[in-house]
Order: sequence, then C-alpha cells, then structure tokens
Amino acid sequence: MHPGIFEEKKVFIPDADTFTGADEVSCNPIGQASYLNAMNTDLNLVVGLCIGHDINFMEYSKAPSTVLIVKDRVTTHNPAAVIYSRYYKKYLFELPGID
Repeated sequence: MHPGIFEEKKVFIPDADTFTGADEVSCNPIGQASYLNAMNTDLNLVVGLCIGHDINFMEYSKAPSTVLIVKDRVTTHNPAAVIYSRYYKKYLFELPGID
C-alpha cells in the first residue's frame, strides 16, 4: 500500500459510513508529506487534495508547497475538469469562436 493512502477498513470505518461498502481508500496527507520529505523534494505542488488536507500536508512538508488545484464536490472530486469545460472557456474567459 502506498504511504499516501490508507484502507478505511484498517482504521475501522464501518461500511455504513462509506459510500459503497466496498474496499475503499482515503488520502493520508501527513503520510504523503512524510513520503516526499524522505524523497528530499525541493518544492511540492499540491493538486487535488481536499481543503483541510492541503493544510495538513503543508504543515508537515519540509519543502515549500503551493496549491494549484483544490478538490471539491461540485466537480465530483475532479477539479481539473473545469479547465477543459466549454462553459468555462466561453463564459468566464469570453474567448471568441468557442461555442
């Protein structure tokens, strides 16, 4: 198992408190920071951690870190999806020629 995740069943999260009842994993931002500390990274770019988890990650990271994209529920945990969305390209950036 990767040090940046943990199995929910191993920390005794009951099936009733999960979405599917199937084997699931959760992120471990402190474990991710520890792993990158061991790799002696110079800079960490955080992509896709939840708000709060990114704060934990940065608290434990020895290298400077910055958040590029925060995970959210509006995009069903796919925050980069809006980058490719025609809606955002047309209405937020008002680029000519985009339908």
